[in-house]
Amino acid sequence: MPAAPQLAPIKEPRESVLPTLLGEGYGTYPVRPTAFFISFVINLAAAALLIWSGHWVVQHHEQIQRQVVALVTDVSPYVLKPSKTQAGGGGGGGDRDKLQASKGSPPKFAREQITPPMVVVRNPNPQLAVPPTVVGPPDLKLAQLGVVGDPLSNVLGPPSNGTGSGGGIGSGSGGGVGSGRGPGVGPGEGGGIGGGLYRVGGGVSAPRAVYSPDPEYSEEARKAKYQGIVMLWLIVGADGRPREIRVMRSVGMGLDEKALEAVRTWRFDPARKDGHPVSVQINVEVSFRLY
Repeated sequence: MPAAPQLAPIKEPRESVLPTLLGEGYGTYPVRPTAFFISFVINLAAAALLIWSGHWVVQHHEQIQRQVVALVTDVSPYVLKPSKTQAGGGGGGGDRDKLQASKGSPPKFAREQITPPMVVVRNPNPQLAVPPTVVGPPDLKLAQLGVVGDPLSNVLGPPSNGTGSGGGIGSGSGGGVGSGRGPGVGPGEGGGIGGGLYRVGGGVSAPRAVYSPDPEYSEEARKAKYQGIVMLWLIVGADGRPREIRVMRSVGMGLDEKALEAVRTWRFDPARKDGHPVSVQINVEVSFRLY
């Protein structure tokens, strides 16, 4: 008998090794096409937003840089330029903290100070609660930053009263705010705000010498019959005493030293602003004449 014909084995359809675009054939459980499309659209939108934001930053780089620099360095609302008609001033403080004073706004200005400003309150339950102030014109309004601190500081945190002393905020002393001395704000001293000492004018009276003995002549200048005028720069404090005396115009022959010696002994009726004694910077001419 002829051999029976052998039939070719029927091949089973092969399963797809790779998943399809819609996720079919991936894993054990079926994948919903809608979930794939939603994920694809979200990722596409995120990528587009990232590309657009990068392009925008490149196009507005200079504008962003100006805004950032202005935030850190624009202290013009807090500094009054000294002039003959506009008084300077300043103050500082701190409580010997290890950290620099944090950035913020000073409290309200007042004619007198009872309570100095503080970022970190050491006594939360005082016997007599009085709002903190700094000494200066009460009608002077400064931009508020939302928190109390030193407006000229670049430290945004953590909160600190600063490395200074005498209460207040900053690296200076005297119960004020900033790097100066006194109950005012900013570099300088004597109250108010300004970035410098008070100057005569702008509501600040001139100090008046009440004790001013004449300087002695140096032997060298006397023998040479030398005459001249020494110009000195000095600060007259609120107590009427001169300090930080410097020679601005020298004549030599030992007369500069004699002028310094004499002026250190002088006493003044101090300058006044709104009836209160303040420190001012002045120039003094000391004349040497042979009669």
